[in-house]
Amino acid sequence: MRYLHTMVRVTDLDQALDFYVTKFGLVETRRIENEKGRFTLVFLAAPDDVAGAKSGASRGSPTLELTYNWDPETYTGGRNFGHLAYEVDDIYALCDKLMKAGVTINRPPRDGNMAFIRSPDNISIEILQKGEPKAPAEPWASMQNTGNW
Repeated sequence: MRYLHTMVRVTDLDQALDFYVTKFGLVETRRIENEKGRFTLVFLAAPDDVAGAKSGASRGSPTLELTYNWDPETYTGGRNFGHLAYEVDDIYALCDKLMKAGVTINRPPRDGNMAFIRSPDNISIEILQKGEPKAPAEPWASMQNTGNW
């Protein structure tokens, strides 16, 4: 298992980039504009992690993911903090182990690539398959979402 990123939602992308990049000193390593989902993701790395974050090797070095939703939203109750993310060798094996230990799989890995769980303190944790996604398989492919993530 390897730590990947932390996601925070921001209400003003320019203001956030001014803070995190211009003032704090992080470096933008990747940007994703999603018109259909109406959001922008900006990944930032500490200066010492930039080479790894831009290497293209799997998911690179740990980053801070800024999520900017194009439609205005007021974030309350910690909604601006999104999730922790970890990359694993076998998403199905880990989700099976977690389920057997009594952990609810909030967003099952139906696509063989991504799942979400929550900590006992309700911190959302994203689990991502290392490398290419696994082929869809049961029981995951037909499992419904449970709760929020």
